[in-house]
Amino acid sequence: MMVVMAHDPATVDHRADGRTPTSVETRSAARAGTRTSPWPRRLLVVGIVLAALNLRPAITGLGPLLEEVRDGLGMSGTVAGLLTSAPALCFAVFGSAAPRLARRFGPAAVVLAGMAAVTAGLALRPLAGGTGTFLAASVVALAGIAVSNVLMPVVVKRWFPDRIGPMTGLYSMALSLGTAAAAALTVPAARAMGDDWRLGLGLSALPAALAAVVWLPVVRGLRAAEPAPSAASTTAATDRAAEAPSTGGVAADGSAADGSGTAGRTSSLRITRSPTAWALGVFFGFQATAAYITMGWLPQIFRDAGVPASTAGLLLAVTMGLGIPLSFALPRIAARLRHQGPLAAGLAVCGLGGYAGLWFAPAEGAWAWTLLLGISNCAFPLVLTLIGMRARTGSGVAGLSAFAQGTGYLISIPGPLLVGTLHQHTGGWHAPLALMAVLMVAQLCAGLVAGRDRCVEDELRMRH
Repeated sequence: MMVVMAHDPATVDHRADGRTPTSVETRSAARAGTRTSPWPRRLLVVGIVLAALNLRPAITGLGPLLEEVRDGLGMSGTVAGLLTSAPALCFAVFGSAAPRLARRFGPAAVVLAGMAAVTAGLALRPLAGGTGTFLAASVVALAGIAVSNVLMPVVVKRWFPDRIGPMTGLYSMALSLGTAAAAALTVPAARAMGDDWRLGLGLSALPAALAAVVWLPVVRGLRAAEPAPSAASTTAATDRAAEAPSTGGVAADGSAADGSGTAGRTSSLRITRSPTAWALGVFFGFQATAAYITMGWLPQIFRDAGVPASTAGLLLAVTMGLGIPLSFALPRIAARLRHQGPLAAGLAVCGLGGYAGLWFAPAEGAWAWTLLLGISNCAFPLVLTLIGMRARTGSGVAGLSAFAQGTGYLISIPGPLLVGTLHQHTGGWHAPLALMAVLMVAQLCAGLVAGRDRCVEDELRMRH
């Protein structure tokens, strides 16, 4: 998530359409940025980094050991495909509830609960005696990841309104680091503990527990620094009423404020009527499809081509690790462009090149295909940036984030499952790779539309 910045990118917040914030927006941002004392904000930065580190290890730590898990639990290829689709399904189902939970309990408290759920799920997963229990524990962990996924941009927008770009880059880098570390270290950890895949997977619960421990004082500190509830409610209502006439502010549930000043009234306009919101949702969906196919099946593709398990895990780690530097640089580049479609197209072309390499020479050119797929996977920080650029207000970002991620993850559910089913029935990887290439072309087309210079509030107001 990022907005276009000029002059001093750390202090000046310009909108994606080039206009400067209104006086109402400036005062609102100032309140959001100064309502906490320095120490909770510094601890919040640590909490954001630790939370981001734990948003993918539950997924990428499983890929390199998927064969051992299947053997140990008697899991079929179709069920394994279901397991690789579970992240998208959980992100769609539980992520859609995140804005509602945040309004009731506060975004920081919900992230804390999310980290606790991740810890519990990852700790219980190695204890599973069968496929059903393993899936249930995975769902618990993925539910915690889902709500944190949606609320990370909201936390940044609320408490760091003058540092949106750097903070987005920071947590995107941390997310990529956690993703790569889990892929690289899970197999060596399992081998160091007697080739026990259960212990190897269970270690990922430790950093999640650390994140939960840090978020506990963060929540307490932020609550102590917040205004009294009645004052906060009055301020929020005043801001929404003031912002609505000029921005068509979108509430976190996707509705647009009508600007009438009447408490509780909302316009009949919904974010589902925004073409840009739909384009972002579709783009998010296809990039998530590619990412979860890569995280779930890429190590197995390499292993079936004769690559050792530890090397296959390392290759996945490199694929994910490329997101560390690129996640920091790409949002900054995207924010300086009026149309981000060419960036989306370039990433998709890299993905198509990687798939072609896996088709013709999976083992011989493994490192080259890994690099191409790593670049392609950076569509994720790009879509996060676009979510921040395609809404004018904090509530708009919350609504757009929930809609784009919820819609996107629903779209991405069938992909990994179909890959597993095709592989099981054909006995090879050519049919799955052909499917992956078709989906990547669809991602390219959606990215071109999502990259247009539009804001959802403007579209909703024009349709009113």
